[in-house]
Amino acid sequence: MKTIQKSDLQEALLVCKGAFYSAAGFSMIINFLMLAPVIYMLQLYDRVVPTSNESTLLMLTLIMVALFITSGILEWVRSQILVRVSTRLETLLNTRLFDIAYKQSLFSGGQRASSQPLDDLTALRQFMTGNGLFAFFDAPWMPFYVIVMFIFHPWYGWAAIFTSILLTIIAIINEKATKQTLTDANSLAMSGRALVNNNLRNAEVVESMGMLNNIRQRWQGNSHKVLGLQSSASSKAGMITSLSKTIRQMSQSLILGVGAYLVIQQEITPGLMIAGSVLLGRALAPIDLMIGTWKGFIAARGQYKRLNEVLISWPADEEKMPLPDPEGRLVLENIVVTPPGSKTAVIKGIDLIIEKGDSVAIIGPSGSGKSTLARAMLGIWPVTNGKVRLDGADIFTWDRIELGPHIGYLPQDIELFEGTISENISRFGEVDSTQVVYAAQMADVHEMILKLPEGYDTIIGSPTGMLSGGQKQRIGLARALYGAPKLIVLDEPNSNLDDIGEKALANTLLRLSQQKITTIIITHRNSVLSQIDKLMIINEGVLNAYGPREQVLAAVQQKIKEQAQAMQAQQASTAK
Repeated sequence: MKTIQKSDLQEALLVCKGAFYSAAGFSMIINFLMLAPVIYMLQLYDRVVPTSNESTLLMLTLIMVALFITSGILEWVRSQILVRVSTRLETLLNTRLFDIAYKQSLFSGGQRASSQPLDDLTALRQFMTGNGLFAFFDAPWMPFYVIVMFIFHPWYGWAAIFTSILLTIIAIINEKATKQTLTDANSLAMSGRALVNNNLRNAEVVESMGMLNNIRQRWQGNSHKVLGLQSSASSKAGMITSLSKTIRQMSQSLILGVGAYLVIQQEITPGLMIAGSVLLGRALAPIDLMIGTWKGFIAARGQYKRLNEVLISWPADEEKMPLPDPEGRLVLENIVVTPPGSKTAVIKGIDLIIEKGDSVAIIGPSGSGKSTLARAMLGIWPVTNGKVRLDGADIFTWDRIELGPHIGYLPQDIELFEGTISENISRFGEVDSTQVVYAAQMADVHEMILKLPEGYDTIIGSPTGMLSGGQKQRIGLARALYGAPKLIVLDEPNSNLDDIGEKALANTLLRLSQQKITTIIITHRNSVLSQIDKLMIINEGVLNAYGPREQVLAAVQQKIKEQAQAMQAQQASTAK
């Protein structure tokens, strides 16, 4: 028998089911108490007014007021229960969804960077505390009111059933008429927000090349489609809501006419005539409210579905056994790497060993797979074949939180986070000033930081913390060196550096080599090769050469010489 997998959202709702049962219980009592004004009215018309009994009027009024106060308190308690449930759901799921949003960005190379799962959770939580959900708690008690109306008179009961069926049909029509349109509108709105976020991240490019009008027109085209779909859905929903409201109000008035006829026929009392109209309005109120809040319900249903899908698609990481601190020996066992979202392998069967303390430069033409190889070495991108082993263990078996302090990484596109320079260097952990300064000195950036207006307390992105590309790169290097990691990978660390920065980088590489820290550097510049022990050359994802620097350079020069001689021989042969 196939077991249906439950998502974390479904599990969280099961954890909260006791609270939902409590809310349903309070709804039952509240709906019983809603009979109080009907009974009060009935007693006034049929007992108090005919007898002019003031003491009965006083007692009935006091009882009615007490019941209303009780109902109000219960309504407040029910709302607080749902607020607590929504808050608990947020607490149970927000960490998982934050991790999922992070992983989606990580495994898509930043192409799917979005906070949509967290936004869906927030919107679903808000729906749970709104009036729309209360309607679903109250709707099951509609048969109770219908039974009471049958007790008043069978005509009342049948009138309530007929009107309820009519409003239910209208609700179904509302669902069919607006569901797909609103779903399409929500999907387009999500893609539009992603487009805006991407454009904002590239504001400098847009502004410098006068692309704003073109980008705005593209955004407006998407926005107009969303507005058109939403307007269409709102127009249909508005018409159906108006029809529902008209039918409900008309039915309440018509039942008064029915009641008047029954009074004339002396089948009911005048009090029952009024009470029947009030009770019918109460019975139909949940259906009317559901129709009015249907747009929010459809949005919440979409959010629930997306959360379920994303939670099942991205299961929680299993707890991994702690491993000893790594020393920095890296082994690639015939690895093949296909970037996430692609079907074409970029790294094709690379097999090599990087010993502890080695400093290795990876060189090759643009697009040869150098950055992809670096991501595989760090365990950022999975391999489709082979293994990447750090100190003998598959790097994907390491707990990333435990492994992180032993890894230093400077990506090609360096980004610093909002916060102080010291927080950025310390990776937003507890700021150890000694370690921060040591990492900055290792990166030869200590003096540069001290010259900033607030020194290490300078806030990145503030007017006093506007840094150049080279300054960001050097601070990013200090972050990579923080905590004395055992394996350091630097992807184009000198792409934004001036002569001073180049010299500082060379000093850093020398210190790392002296401390026997495994260092891998990807570069297009030959200026740093003098500080490197080994050289790796890759082309089109294939390892062409790997070994001691001088040996590899000699082999490359010999190959170039042989190619030149072969070309000269071919030219001479052609000339003859």
